[in-house]
Amino acid sequence: MSTPHADDHGTPARAPADAVESIVPMIPIVLPIVGGVLIFLLAFIAVSMA
Repeated sequence: MSTPHADDHGTPARAPADAVESIVPMIPIVLPIVGGVLIFLLAFIAVSMA
C-alpha cells in the first residue's frame, strides 16, 4: 500500500477508510446477535426434521 501524499496546498491527504477497521468496533454487538440467530435457525431445522 502506498502512503497518502500531500496535495497542492501542502496539507496531507486523508487515507481512505479501511473496510475491516470500520467493522471492528461493531464486533462485540454483532457477533452475539448473529450467534443467537444461528442457534435459533439450527434448532428450528432440527425440530422440523424430527
